Amino acid sequence: MPPHGQAPWPPESDIRARAIAMIARLVRFDTTSRESNLPLIHFVRDHLADHGIQATLVPNADGTKANLYATIGPAVPGGVVLSGHTDVVPVDGQPWDTDPFTVTERNGRLYGRGTTDMKSFPAIALALLPEMRAADLTRPIHLALSYDEEVGCLGAPDLIRAMAATLPPVRAVIVGEPTEMRVIGAHKGIHAWRTTVTGREAHSSQAHKGVNAVMVAAELVHWLSRQAHDRANRPEAGTPFDPPWSTITCGIIQGGTALNILARECTFVWDMRAMPDDDPAALEAAFRAESAHLEQTMRRVAPDARIHTTLLAAAPALRLEADSEADRLVRSITGDNTTGAVSFAAEAGQFQEAGFSTILCGPGSVDQAHKPNEFISLEQVEAGIAFLKGIIARQMTP
Repeated sequence: MPPHGQAPWPPESDIRARAIAMIARLVRFDTTSRESNLPLIHFVRDHLADHGIQATLVPNADGTKANLYATIGPAVPGGVVLSGHTDVVPVDGQPWDTDPFTVTERNGRLYGRGTTDMKSFPAIALALLPEMRAADLTRPIHLALSYDEEVGCLGAPDLIRAMAATLPPVRAVIVGEPTEMRVIGAHKGIHAWRTTVTGREAHSSQAHKGVNAVMVAAELVHWLSRQAHDRANRPEAGTPFDPPWSTITCGIIQGGTALNILARECTFVWDMRAMPDDDPAALEAAFRAESAHLEQTMRRVAPDARIHTTLLAAAPALRLEADSEADRLVRSITGDNTTGAVSFAAEAGQFQEAGFSTILCGPGSVDQAHKPNEFISLEQVEAGIAFLKGIIARQMTP
């Protein structure tokens, strides 16, 4: 065994080869959010078992998906959680040059869906299991994998509750979203809603006898657009967010059957990427009040007309906690003396809300996420390896 405080590192080329192989293995699982992630989760569970590590699965309600967490090292306080999500966004309609679920190495890059967002971070951790097991850890490293992050951070709450109930007090949570190994201490939240407008069909030449759900929906989308413009016209000064305001968008709208029929139904999906100090609940309340006003007008013609809104996802923002335990730990390894912010949502805010000191830091660039020909550079993979080696070393010290 090496002297206390020193890790048993094999040649860099060995770890690098293992990390690339593990990235390729995880990418081969099609874990698009609409699919089950169980094949990947079972693979990770078995891989951990091969190294003498027992994993705990936290399934969803119908058992089609699961979170996973596991502990490497002693079951004592002061652990560091390495957290990542297993799902990826769809490749449908994207012009990929290679098979998105087969990693292709070219010109110093690994191409494949999820290489940067965000299978490389947990893959590097799994590749380093032999080093974690061989190290004289005095405090544990916990691995946490979730499902359905890409569709609203839906899996993490159950995972976090299970971890909070069973693990000794944790020192820090590191969510390995692609930040190019920069320290990110704040992110925006996400709330998403589906609104369905139900009107009454009529011949389009007799518009006064029906309620056109598409046109009512358009009024509501326009109302949302005004709220978005209002926030854009009042940017928050001195914030690191880009843009420095909450954004509100409508990304999907469907309705109507024919040009000459007043649409009976129209559905649209909208979201808010909220700054930490903005209030999505207030926006929702104002939207519902506007909907109620429009309903009154609709029901003068069609008493059964209605507007129904359902909350689809709600994940809080990560609030900046300067010089927190997680912030200090990660900066001590990366050498990054700044703490930035990102406008995308992540599970870090959920961990923070549950009382964990949390930070974002991981390999890869979000500029490559969700795009065709997604890739992570080998330089970033190597940076991720160096970072997790630093975590192992920190967890070996008293």
